[in-house]
Order: sequence, then structure tokens, then C-alpha cells
Amino acid sequence: MSEKELQQIIEKAGTLMEALPYIRKYQGKTFIVKYGGSAMVDDSLKKGFAQDITMLKLVGINPIVVHGGGPQIGKTLEKMGIKTRFIEGHRYSDRDTLDVVEMVLVGKVNKEIVTLLSNEGGRSVGLSGKDGRMIEAEKMVITRPGADVNRPEIIDLGMVGKITKINIDILNTIDRDNFIPVIAPVGVGKDGETYNINADTVAGEIAAAMKAEKLVLLTDEKGIKNSNGDLVPALDERQVDELVKSGVITGGMLPKVRSCFTALKAGVGKTHIVDGRIRHSVLLEIFTDKGIGTEIVHSNG
Repeated sequence: MSEKELQQIIEKAGTLMEALPYIRKYQGKTFIVKYGGSAMVDDSLKKGFAQDITMLKLVGINPIVVHGGGPQIGKTLEKMGIKTRFIEGHRYSDRDTLDVVEMVLVGKVNKEIVTLLSNEGGRSVGLSGKDGRMIEAEKMVITRPGADVNRPEIIDLGMVGKITKINIDILNTIDRDNFIPVIAPVGVGKDGETYNINADTVAGEIAAAMKAEKLVLLTDEKGIKNSNGDLVPALDERQVDELVKSGVITGGMLPKVRSCFTALKAGVGKTHIVDGRIRHSVLLEIFTDKGIGTEIVHSNG
């Protein structure tokens, strides 16, 4: 064995030793991981993600995966000749659009993720929020100032849902049987109607309901950047709120930080916004001293 080969082996051992205290600390804990963006379409990243989640389970951590599927939904809608319309970051969901959303998320994307995990040795179960009425919802209503200051404009989003309750019984049952839940962000109304719900929002609400140790959100950004465009490794809620008010945090990052706030306020220990374009990003964020994304924690005081 050459000196170079020996050094490489020693470095690998060092990596394992760096991970050891984190593995010990988080054994038996629940992590919620929101899977989306490039990590869902690049074959190498898909395999790496499945390996990460399987690894978490094997070392005694209980991962729950919540997934999106925006690009896949968009492609299917285009093929079917259904126009896509976004209102304040939400996909307008009329009946035709909702049928496609449910078909793609529950029938296609969800089962693909289950297969990916199975290929890496992970035992998983695919679910939607309608199973066991896990995600109960009602129609979301958005208002904004209208021409008449005393009468705000009400914006119709179709069947976009606002979560009213998370029922965790089915998740606890799956956990006891040592499976990994994979959840499509579709909710159910009081009369059985279906609602399309933002996946980041679902992840935050499930983290809150499960009293999870961590919430990890994968995105196509390095994390949260400051006004100079530099990645910020850690922020507390107060600092995030200031970046939102100053317009530094906008667009698709808004539901992610709101999801983090939901989780933190319910007692979740830490939340992470991580670049899913990096292979093994979940493990790198959780099991290394520095991490690779932005960690959002409780404000002091």
C-alpha cells in the first residue's frame, strides 16, 4: 500500500470519528427531511439522497421524508395542455390541476422515492396526507389591500390548502414497525375534499407535531445569504425576521423560513436549509462539525 493510499484510508477513518458523537447524540430521535429541487431530478443526487436517508435509519435515527414535485407536475400539466398559474408563490389549483397534482405526487413521485430507498436497502412506506387523515386542511384564503382600504381583496387559489391538524398515529405506527415514511403533500378536508399543500409547510407542521429533533429542508440554494450575497452558516429567528423585513429573504425561501419558525416554536431543536445540489448533503449537514447550509435556531432571550 502506498503512502498516499494509507493517508486516504486514515482520512476516511477521521470522517467516521467526526460523525460518531452526532450518531450517538441523535440515536432514537426523529428527523423530518423535505426532499425537493435538483436532488429529485439528477440521478446521482437521487441515489445519494436515498443512501443518506437509509444511513440515518441504520444508525438509529428515525427519518421522515416529505417530498415536493413541482417540476414533474409542471411537465405533466404542459403535456396535457393545462396552463400553470402561480399566485404569490402558490400554484393555482382548479379541479383539473388538482387531479394532475395528486396523480403526479402520490401515484408517481412518491412511489419513485420508495423504490429509490428500497434499492439502497431502506424499508419505506409511501403515503399521502389523506392516508389516515394524517394532514387535515381547509381552503387557504389570501387577502391583500384592495382599492377600497376598508375592503381587502380576497385571492382565490382554488384547492390550495391550509393545514388545520396533523394526525401522527399512522406515523407512530410506521415508526414502531421500523419503516421510513415518505409523504406526499396532499391534504384532506372535512368532507373528504383534496387539497394541494406546499411541501415545505407540510414538513414544518409534521416536525412540530412529531416534536422532531431536526427539520432539514433541501433546496437549490447554498442556504440563506446576507445582503452581500454571502452564505450565513447560522441564524436565529430574530435575524431571519430582519432579513425577511429588509427584503433579503424573498420568493421560494419564504415558505422555507416560515416552516422553520413553525417547527422551532413547537419545540424542534434545530432547523436546516441545505443545498440539495451537493451529493450527500443531508449527511454533511448533520454529521460534520461545520455543516454546509444555514442552521436556524431559537432566538436567545
